[in-house]
Amino acid sequence: MLKIYEELKNNSYPGRGIIIGRNDECAVIAYFIMGRSENSRNRIFEVDGQGIQTKAFDEAKLTDPSLIIYSPVRVIGGSTIVTNGDQTDTVFDFLSKNQTFEEALRTRTFEPDSPNFTPRISGILNGFDYKLSILKSAEGDEGAVRRYFYEYSAPKAGEGHFIHTYKCDGTPIPSFEGEPKLVEISGNIDEFTNSIWQNLNEDNKVSLFTRYINVKTGECETRIINKNV
Repeated sequence: MLKIYEELKNNSYPGRGIIIGRNDECAVIAYFIMGRSENSRNRIFEVDGQGIQTKAFDEAKLTDPSLIIYSPVRVIGGSTIVTNGDQTDTVFDFLSKNQTFEEALRTRTFEPDSPNFTPRISGILNGFDYKLSILKSAEGDEGAVRRYFYEYSAPKAGEGHFIHTYKCDGTPIPSFEGEPKLVEISGNIDEFTNSIWQNLNEDNKVSLFTRYINVKTGECETRIINKNV
């Protein structure tokens, strides 16, 4: 089991990341974004109902909203959806029609941002059970998509899984490889949030969302940190 702060402090550019797991009576979610370009760094997270949306910090500097303005987190029924793009809406729409997380993502592919072809990472949480997915190109081949799905039932307290878009920094940026990483989930929401934020690369980090959901009561605690304030 890996410690999340060590994974982050040793990687200057994991890109966008999702962590889902369990801490005692609470289900736990985290989502962070990073950026190298001015357009990517010019963002904040903002509360939107039960979820969040990305928003330009300085509207005058926004050049292309297509891949950076979206709703990372939405809630439908007892399920919380978290993704790194507008596939959040695709999953939400499919669930509203009694279709599945997997069916929704089979209609989507990686981002059209050649030469990186950024993977689309997605997660869904219901109770303590959760699923993660990554949609990525086949070794940078824009004509071939690889769709991977991972399902976790009855996770142990103190355990979670971490998936991110990029293996590390580079040109082009190499995509995440392998299964989601088993990571330790510990501390209260503020300790958990700080362990992530403080270990994200100072130059590249942009925003962080965390949520603890008490599975018995349904009560939620949420934290949002934006570098741009």
